[in-house]
Amino acid sequence: MGMAAPMSAASLEERLHRAAEKGDAATVRTLLAQGARVDARNPAKATPLLVATRHNHVDAAHALIQAGADVNAKDAIEDSPYLYAGARGHLEILRATLAAGADLKSTNRYGGTALIPAAERGHAEAVAMLIAAGVDVDHVNNLQWTALLEAILLSDGGPRHVQIVRQLIAARADVNLPDGEGRTPLQHARQRGYRQIEALLLAAGARPG
Repeated sequence: MGMAAPMSAASLEERLHRAAEKGDAATVRTLLAQGARVDARNPAKATPLLVATRHNHVDAAHALIQAGADVNAKDAIEDSPYLYAGARGHLEILRATLAAGADLKSTNRYGGTALIPAAERGHAEAVAMLIAAGVDVDHVNNLQWTALLEAILLSDGGPRHVQIVRQLIAARADVNLPDGEGRTPLQHARQRGYRQIEALLLAAGARPG
């Protein structure tokens, strides 16, 4: 009986992507041990770690990071495991990417850091983690918005976003930094009737006009 042909690298890596998508950490480890490249790209240029991160598969993500996966590797639309975990509030994976050398200055396709979409989407725990890690709270994205502006402009003004505004103020975000049209966070909060946010901004030194 002839010996079985060795599995091709391409086949190993396709299986690695499928295992990452399913969250099968044991198979991820097995395939890596068999020689699958930890940062192999799929047709969308995503790595297995980004695939696992998109599905919030914590164990599979940990297995890949422990094997040296690049937490900053971007796909075709400029998502990386670190940026995606921050934007989606996937806290365990975000924590692991930060520990593994996440580039705090890296930006998404909108020119924003991980902090900006985290603030917009109301992920207060992720915001706290990113602030503590040292992400620039006053970074301005391609839309000329900061995390503070997005927490007001693109929110419902509810408790999660009030908490995020409070966190950003505590981190010394510039409460008077305007958008590209010269409108300040306070003006946007007033326009939307977000009274709690307005009060926080005024207490932090926002100029009324």
